[in-house]
Amino acid sequence: MKAFDEKHIKNVTIVGAAKSGKTTLAETMMYEGGLIPRRGSVENKNTVSDYHEVEHERGSSVYATPLHTEWRSYKINLIDTPGLDDFVGEIIPSLRVADTCIMLLNAQNGVEVGTELLWNYVEQFRRPVIFAINQVDHPKADFDMTVESAKERFGNGVTLMQYPVNTGEGFNKIIDLLKMTMYEFPPEGGKPNKLPIPDSEKEKANRLHNELVEKAAENDEGLMELYFEKGELDEDEMRQGLKIGMMKQQVYPVFCMSAEKDMGSGRMMGFIDNVAPSSLESPPLETEQGKGISYDPGKPPVLFVFRTFIEPHLGQLSVFKVISGEVHTGMELENEQTREVERLGQLYIMDGKKRTAVDKLVTGDIGVIMKLKGTKTNHTLHEKGESVAVKPTTFPDARMVMVIESEEGGEDKLSEALHAIQDEDPTIKVHYSKELKQLLISAQGELHLSLVEWKLNHLYGQKVRFNAPRIAYRETIQKSAIASYRHKKQSGGAGQFGEVHLKIEPYVEGMPEPTEYNVRGKEEVDLPWGGKLVFYNCIVGGVIDTRFIPSIKKGILEKMEEGPLTGSYVRDVRVMVFDGKMHPVDSNDVSFKIAGMMAFKEAFENANPKILEPVQELEVVVPEELMGDVMTDLQTRRSVITGMDNKGNYKVIKSNTPLAELDRYSTSLRSITQGRGNFSGKFHDYQAVPGEIQKKLIDTYQSTNGVSN
Repeated sequence: MKAFDEKHIKNVTIVGAAKSGKTTLAETMMYEGGLIPRRGSVENKNTVSDYHEVEHERGSSVYATPLHTEWRSYKINLIDTPGLDDFVGEIIPSLRVADTCIMLLNAQNGVEVGTELLWNYVEQFRRPVIFAINQVDHPKADFDMTVESAKERFGNGVTLMQYPVNTGEGFNKIIDLLKMTMYEFPPEGGKPNKLPIPDSEKEKANRLHNELVEKAAENDEGLMELYFEKGELDEDEMRQGLKIGMMKQQVYPVFCMSAEKDMGSGRMMGFIDNVAPSSLESPPLETEQGKGISYDPGKPPVLFVFRTFIEPHLGQLSVFKVISGEVHTGMELENEQTREVERLGQLYIMDGKKRTAVDKLVTGDIGVIMKLKGTKTNHTLHEKGESVAVKPTTFPDARMVMVIESEEGGEDKLSEALHAIQDEDPTIKVHYSKELKQLLISAQGELHLSLVEWKLNHLYGQKVRFNAPRIAYRETIQKSAIASYRHKKQSGGAGQFGEVHLKIEPYVEGMPEPTEYNVRGKEEVDLPWGGKLVFYNCIVGGVIDTRFIPSIKKGILEKMEEGPLTGSYVRDVRVMVFDGKMHPVDSNDVSFKIAGMMAFKEAFENANPKILEPVQELEVVVPEELMGDVMTDLQTRRSVITGMDNKGNYKVIKSNTPLAELDRYSTSLRSITQGRGNFSGKFHDYQAVPGEIQKKLIDTYQSTNGVSN
């Protein structure tokens, strides 16, 4: 394979809303670069990028696939990403290692909600962006509308590099404003003829060219002075200014094309070579130590593993970027996170399912290695004895939590399979809830869960079902109550005896200390499930020996793990143990633990107990014209609307919504907004459930558990 130095390697991640043509563009770029002899298509299921069986079944990308192409003397590493936000776990790490991002826009639809969502991630990493307006050959293409929608959403940095002379089915001519040339493509696409700009387009082309010159000049004082002096910039000077503007996120060049017909991609590839920055020109990466690490070929080798995935019959593949130095087959590097030494086996360049072996990779390049022992996503490998860790990529919280159950038993096999899937996709989280007694899986949405189900079924032979999880309610009290309990047991030999008198009250932060009893000791317990138990020892006269007080508290804490109303955790109670009795022979720790537990139970039931439910703080992003429908739906879910805001062309609705009302909300929102809405949520607090719901919850719990009133 041809060798490239670090100055001639560019890393480009292709992103865009679903059906914008990302996979088709990647295929065309590989074909134009001579990497493949013919172009496949998504419809024929023979593209280099979408090679997985699940992608063939769905007809769209679900994985981020590393590829590469060549143009002139440059190597362009490409990552083709999914277009749906459910698969953000594939998109985010791909943006993390990009030098430049190509944001594909569909010329029929302009800026879509999928574009908006992706833009948030692009901004997070502050990557240079090229806008590629695709499908200008479609009968409903509207290039000008698409450009205007991009400027409206992304600002005046959106800068035309080209425009089509004719859109729709007759599209075959592009006027390039940097080279001031018209490209005319043959019917089958491919290499265009370079022609003078026709007289009918000269005025428009000159006006847009001057705007491009000004945009290039305004990003650098030296270029601005040169522009004022000459009234013009030559092509190289414009390239310099455009690169500076791209790196400052102040210029977003716009290209037009038909990826399907192979018209226009070559010119963009030339621009990537000549203008888009390489890793060497990119800002330093932040490390966990709070320092920066530059892309430097002269430094010792450092690799950052940004993705791992499992291929049947091959095992784990680790996709990495070389941050500094160069790496060779057989090299030994230390894993910063595990401190294990990894021996690098054969290095590969990945083009879909094809892997090409290479002996070395240089700074800025992207490669793949198989079967590293303990290395996972977000791990850093470096020279032995060094200490450097690239700051890990962070992923968004889950938007959907479900119970996952095996339909055929075999929980151990299911657990192993889920562990492997979780390692592969950091946006999947699996854990067993001791409180709910359920195995929970967190994901980004319905489509994300369906991919997990597909993997379990097809790759691991596990059939599963998903159900809504139980709600993690809490119980507390609304007034004070006093109770006592005597535990007495005699069965031959030493018996059991313990008597406890206590008072309980609702606990509120900052409330005054009790005055009705002589407090001899106080302990505040921060409960693992939230809230507090404040425990007072108010025993006087030695009626209960001090050594038994911890056992009373232990009994109370155990009872707080299973409240009497719904079996939920109890929180925010303070307890005063003020009297009792003991026996010189029969009293022991177990006796006072049981007495404390039962006295607490009786007092709790007499203290006007109430059920608390978890409430989520939601942010729902929707088109303005659909805001009313979404708000109406939220209000049927017992939501309290807390505010509204603007986000580009969209409205942000903020609400506090009970978690119990959010089962499959992502599906409902997608239906209401035709897929144009999105939401995120986080825990807000616990709030009392309405009386009729509390009664229903208690009745359900009692009937399910055979409890009588």
